Amino acid sequence: MPPNPTDPLAPLERGIVDHFFTARPTVAAGLGLHEYDGRLPDLSSAATARWAAEAQRWIERLEATAESGLSPARRLDRGLLRLLLEGALFDLEEVRDLDRNPMSVLFQPDLTNYLARDYAPAATRIAAIARLLAGVPQLLESAKRRLEPRLPRPFVTLAIQIASGLPSHFAEGDALATSVPGELRGQLRTARESADAAVLAFADWLRAERLPRADGAFPLGRERFQRLLWVREGLSTPVEEILRRGEADLARNHARLDEIARREGLAVEQRIARLNDRHPAPAELLPLVRRLTDEIREFVRAQDLVTVPGAEACHVRETPPWARDLWTAAMSPPGPFERPVDGVYWVTAIDPAWTPAQQESWLRTLNYSMLRNTTVHEVWPGHYLQALHQRAAELSLARKVWFSFSFCEGWAHYCEQVALEAGFERRSPDAEVAQLTDALMRDCRLIASIGMHTQGMTVDQATELFRTRAHLEPLHAEREAIRGTYNPEYFCYTLGKLAILDAREKYLATRFGSSLRSFHDALLGYGTPPIGFLETLLGTA
Repeated sequence: MPPNPTDPLAPLERGIVDHFFTARPTVAAGLGLHEYDGRLPDLSSAATARWAAEAQRWIERLEATAESGLSPARRLDRGLLRLLLEGALFDLEEVRDLDRNPMSVLFQPDLTNYLARDYAPAATRIAAIARLLAGVPQLLESAKRRLEPRLPRPFVTLAIQIASGLPSHFAEGDALATSVPGELRGQLRTARESADAAVLAFADWLRAERLPRADGAFPLGRERFQRLLWVREGLSTPVEEILRRGEADLARNHARLDEIARREGLAVEQRIARLNDRHPAPAELLPLVRRLTDEIREFVRAQDLVTVPGAEACHVRETPPWARDLWTAAMSPPGPFERPVDGVYWVTAIDPAWTPAQQESWLRTLNYSMLRNTTVHEVWPGHYLQALHQRAAELSLARKVWFSFSFCEGWAHYCEQVALEAGFERRSPDAEVAQLTDALMRDCRLIASIGMHTQGMTVDQATELFRTRAHLEPLHAEREAIRGTYNPEYFCYTLGKLAILDAREKYLATRFGSSLRSFHDALLGYGTPPIGFLETLLGTA
């Protein structure tokens, strides 16, 4: 949407977004703003202090902009811009990610967007990759200077795993580089060698200098957790109320699962075990997911659940080694400013280094019904379709760049329920058990997040929660609990889903003539705003 020259917010909007992305150029490049390609941020203490001071000045300028001179839509944008800066300052000054979490640095040199989408000639993308990799040694030296002597153990152990796997990720550029001039290939090779050495040395440094002194001091505490809800989602709802709703959803979903199991003469654990027993062999996994992706797209179209834009291209690939410990499946969607529509659906196959028991445990997690439900979440009509709508919508700059985990993950989690309501897999018992099992896991994420960060729950207790209440396999339960230590925002799945269900109940008939397609198209037309803004947006639809 072109800026309005009479809009008093326009120059502030542009300046704030530009300032935000000086600290997060990798995020900007991933959104399709390719003027940021090849850049890494200066994460030294002096540089981030200067950035924070400038961010405060932008906030003061926002406060000086009278709401009376803005349209209702731009008042919302003003709130978004403030939260954009407040959220970044929260990470920097209150959570202190750069001082306490080495993973926050290792996520910076991400090559996925350069490799997954043909947004520019190969030579242009390889040159950007070479620039990015050339900056990795300095980035990591800066991290070593500011990371505190005593760090949370889960942060350190996962950072070591990520750093150790990054050379294989950096090597993914080799195939693209075969089509570029020899001089450019040489630049990439030199940059790769220095980046590989730097990340492996960083892993060794963490292992020798930080792991021996690592502790369990990861919790945010109640006050910061409440602040997190505000800066990320515009929510002032007390954390205890959010926990109560999560526990109620867990009880409701568990009661329905118990009903299905009892109807079949089984205990819940037996019913889930029967579901898990039906899983693909390792070689079948990716071909199966590719087929499911096509089949589910046609189901969404046939049921008229939501508009499917014309151009689309979703590629199913195995999760790269550096990210294997971070997710089971994930979507890398095209950004709102990106030209190509390609999305990448990552699926984590078994690790050859695992024992046979670990491999079987993981494949049981990726059983046939769960893969179908996961593909609904990640692709159709979940994350990938949401990204296509965001690209097509006429949104302000503030709404294009804003990303709410609760809106995004809440939508995808809600889609699992909507698909079942629409007759997905003929609403078979297996399909409903898979959907309910995933819902239980998301409920437990919310409970574990709040429990571990505000109520003294231990990682072992969280693991037991996932094992007994979400009925996860032991390896999966442990990984879910550990994830909550560094990603408390995984409360977002249940939080966002419940907010969307509340909105559907309130507005579907009165605002959208009981048309699910109209309601869903309206939701996706907002981009991914904070979930706390949803009531205002729908109330003025």
